[in-house]
Amino acid sequence: MKEIVSTDRAPGAIGPYSQAVKAGNFLFCSGQIPIDPQSGEFVSDDVAEQTEQVLVNLRAVLEAGGATLASVVKTTVFLSDMANFAEMNEVYARHFDETKPARATVAAAGLPKGAKVEIECVAVIG
Repeated sequence: MKEIVSTDRAPGAIGPYSQAVKAGNFLFCSGQIPIDPQSGEFVSDDVAEQTEQVLVNLRAVLEAGGATLASVVKTTVFLSDMANFAEMNEVYARHFDETKPARATVAAAGLPKGAKVEIECVAVIG
């Protein structure tokens, strides 16, 4: 069985996908980009500020699915430019200070709506 998870505390899907899907004890979260769910706009052009908003959005989706950042077991970070790695990593480290998940970070030729960072994750529920 799978259950679709959604919340208005994070941006709605901009394509034919769900914000997250519960399957068993796992929550699979789609990539989040730095859109403020209230305004529908990017929070900033700054990588650090974009990363902060991405993680705020991801936290909202996780909470809607019964998980937290502490229960994340794997993330994938997509960057439009690896030159932004250090800025992204500094913000990321503050959100995953005690329970560091496995992670892959890759450069992507282009991200949705021209974002500089996108993060997806898998979490354990319960």
